[in-house]
This record gives sequence, C-alpha cells and structure tokens, in this order.
Amino acid sequence: MKILITAGGTSEKIDQVRSITNHSTGQLGKKIAETLVADSTVTIDYVTTNSAVKPTSQDNIRFHLIESTQDLFETLERLLTSDSYDAIIHSMAVSDFTPAFSLSEEQLAQSIDQTPLTPEHLSSWFRDHEINPNKAEKISSDTEHLLIALKKTPKIISYLRKWQPEATIIGFKLLVDVSKTELLAVAKKSIMKNQVDYILANDLTQIDGTNHHGYLLGADGTIKEAQSKEEIAKLLASVIIEPVSFNQ
Repeated sequence: MKILITAGGTSEKIDQVRSITNHSTGQLGKKIAETLVADSTVTIDYVTTNSAVKPTSQDNIRFHLIESTQDLFETLERLLTSDSYDAIIHSMAVSDFTPAFSLSEEQLAQSIDQTPLTPEHLSSWFRDHEINPNKAEKISSDTEHLLIALKKTPKIISYLRKWQPEATIIGFKLLVDVSKTELLAVAKKSIMKNQVDYILANDLTQIDGTNHHGYLLGADGTIKEAQSKEEIAKLLASVIIEPVSFNQ
C-alpha cells in the first residue's frame, strides 16, 4: 500500500533573509506516519520541511523536503501525476497567502504620488508593484513602517482529486474557538468543495501537547472522534488499512 503524507508548515519568503510562516511543528504528521508504517505493507512518501519534526527514518519512508506553498504544489504535482497512491493524508499547514511585494514609507509615498491609489486602480496598482520575493534583496530596515502586500496561494487540497482520482484523500481543517456545529459544517463544506473522502476537523483551542481533540468527518456523513494525536493517527489508519495492524 502506497501512501503520501504532507506535514509541517510552509514558509513564504519576504526577501532573501525574512519569511512568513506558521506554528505547525509536524508532530501530528510524524505520529500518523509512524502508526501507518507499523504495517509492513505500507510505503510512504513524506512531504515536509526542514524545520518540522520527522518520523524515524525507515526504508519504507521516503522524504521530500519543501519550503514554500509553490514548492509544495510542484512537488505534489510531480509525485501525484507520475505514480499511483492508495491514500493521501494532507495534514500540512499551508499558507493561504504569500508576499507579493514590500514598500518602505518613502517608496509608498513616491508610488502614491506617481499613481494615486484609488479603488478603481487598486488591482492594477498591486500588479504593477509585484516582484518575486525569492529574488528580492534584503529589505532595508531604514523605515519606521514597512508595507507588505500578500497574494493568495493555490489551494493545494483542491488539486488532489484531479491528480489522484482513485485515492482515499484525507484533508484537515483547523479553526479557532468555534462551536462543534460550526466546525463540522465547515468540514462538510470542504469535503464537498474539494471532493475528498474525509476531513479531520480540529480547533486550535483544543490542541495542547499530546492532547489533540478532533473529529473525522466522512463524505458519507459518518463522524468519529479522537482525543489525542495517537488516537487521530489510529483513526486515520483504520479508514485506510483493513484490517489495521499495529505494533504493540
């Protein structure tokens, strides 16, 4: 059985020395991978970042390191269009936005002076200033305020079904301090929109160390609950591998 797992969090460059990232450690992805490879029939392509914690290196886990959302997109497109997978577990915290450009106070004042920043010219103003942060030199610190404009990144989960029509796909949805009703409603919407089989819905306020409360919502409407990373890992394994085989 061949499985692809994404874990950790992407990092989006502002310039050659600065970036925007998130607090994802990759701990849950690590636990999921270690649970799955307890079954000797499983091989895993594990897509993660340099800074994320990783499962213990084993012959049946192959690592693919990425940095940005664009790196992730290109890596997944390459892997998922060149091979077949039984399951995809997309647990990585992917940035919704990436830097488009930055301006100091002086640069902003000059830009507005040259091209008045009005609602009807806003879209073109953003396009005219966009640069590639990967090629941008270090931004000078000689300004009291720095304007950083962000643009949307590709929604990776929306491509998975196109690339792997037959795989069991499990996505993740993280919200903050919402009701169970709202959390499950958002998860259901994500299942329908992205044509995945399951969404693991969790709330940041209910994640602390090994405690990790979440609901696994299926496309068929089934809901299963877990209270820890270990329980989540076993729950995901139970919908992918039958019968589930674990090392005790």
